[in-house]
Amino acid sequence: MGAEDILTASLHPAAPLPDGAADALVAGLGLAGVNLRHAHDSPGAMAVFLFSQWDQQASAVFSTLSVDNGGRQSVLAVCCGILPANASWSLLDAGAADILLWPSAPAGAGNIAAQCAARLQRWRATELLMQTDTVRSCLVGDSLAWRALVRNVVEVAAWTHSPVLITGETGTGKEQIAKLIHQLNGCALPASHARHGDTPLVLVDCSTLAQELAGSEFFGHEKGAFTGADSARDGAFAQADGGILFLDEVGELPLPLQAQLLRVIQEQQYKRLGSNHWQPTRFRLVCATNRDLEACVAAGTFRADLYYRIAGWRCRPPPLRERQGDILPLVSHFLQQLDPDQQHELDPAVREYLLTRHYPGNVRDLRQTVARIWHRHCGPGPLTIGDVPPDERLHAGAAWPDQCFTDAVRHALDLGVSLPAISQAAADTAMRLALAAQQGNNQRAAAMLGISDRALQMRRKGKQDGPAYH
Repeated sequence: MGAEDILTASLHPAAPLPDGAADALVAGLGLAGVNLRHAHDSPGAMAVFLFSQWDQQASAVFSTLSVDNGGRQSVLAVCCGILPANASWSLLDAGAADILLWPSAPAGAGNIAAQCAARLQRWRATELLMQTDTVRSCLVGDSLAWRALVRNVVEVAAWTHSPVLITGETGTGKEQIAKLIHQLNGCALPASHARHGDTPLVLVDCSTLAQELAGSEFFGHEKGAFTGADSARDGAFAQADGGILFLDEVGELPLPLQAQLLRVIQEQQYKRLGSNHWQPTRFRLVCATNRDLEACVAAGTFRADLYYRIAGWRCRPPPLRERQGDILPLVSHFLQQLDPDQQHELDPAVREYLLTRHYPGNVRDLRQTVARIWHRHCGPGPLTIGDVPPDERLHAGAAWPDQCFTDAVRHALDLGVSLPAISQAAADTAMRLALAAQQGNNQRAAAMLGISDRALQMRRKGKQDGPAYH
């Protein structure tokens, strides 16, 4: 095994632990090709959290791990004792990617090492895919919510051929996700099962289908099948064979066509209009909609059996208001697309305008806003406030605290959280976000927060020993 094949992860033990547990895990993972080092030697992208009971001390160690790495590590929790189900859910909520229980059998160390290695290797492969130009140029953003979505999309696209249902508001990137699934389709599977890259991606916009031509659009037709059918034509089922069929706005399909689509999915064959011959077809189905399909099923406007067929895996890209940390990276991406030869900067007023503006159309709205500003800009230098179209200018200072902040405080008050606890939670969140933005560098994070380096160190130390929010 070459050095490039060695996977490194950091070990974060929480006392008390059974004698020799940490050493046995390090040795077992070493045999499996994973170099497990103590956290201070290797603060990598993956971590193993070893503990025997989920108590306040273990929670403090895990909390420090999450804060120090901005929630960006893939953390595998390994429990050497008994872990109640509610504690498992608490660990997941705290940021653990998975939880393993140490087997009690004599070969427990070897078994747990094999389980750990399999997960860590999968996570590394996923992370490497996430860093490729294919992914980063398609799904732009680095917020925790967006990274979690991208990780899930990459994993389901690369390791499965499962049907995918993408739901969410208009302009959130549903079509981009479908394109990425096409690019990665089965790429991590054995070569005999992999189908990606140069395979067809067939898009059908269900909201624009004319009722009288919908059958031909999907099934194709033979010459003379109906008036105007002057020649035979392949439909979407034939064109997508071996690739991906992407049904955009699938919630708009009429019920009769839903039944026909269900039959093709189940039987993997179809007949052209005007033909008596069955044609085989195998495709991966990706659907998108801004409708609540579960509500449509309850209302009888969408078939329940079709819903469960197309929703093998569900994905909801968050609206832009839930990933505001991605606004500036998206702006840079759009400017690079508009003018690949120039590096355009933003003056502070434009930067603030883009960060505080409301985007009812989400990312699509942001892209159009950036385009309008860029087209008004001329000459060298940064984009300036005069480049903002007159009818879009804010005539008052940017509002902060904004509505998102107000809603978060209102939610806390509704839950009965006290003012000191709200203040503490806000400070802890600001600290975590600043550390994440500065890749864990305490000095730069402190400068971003407007406090001294020592003050931030003291706050982080105090957080380890502090009480829970009430």
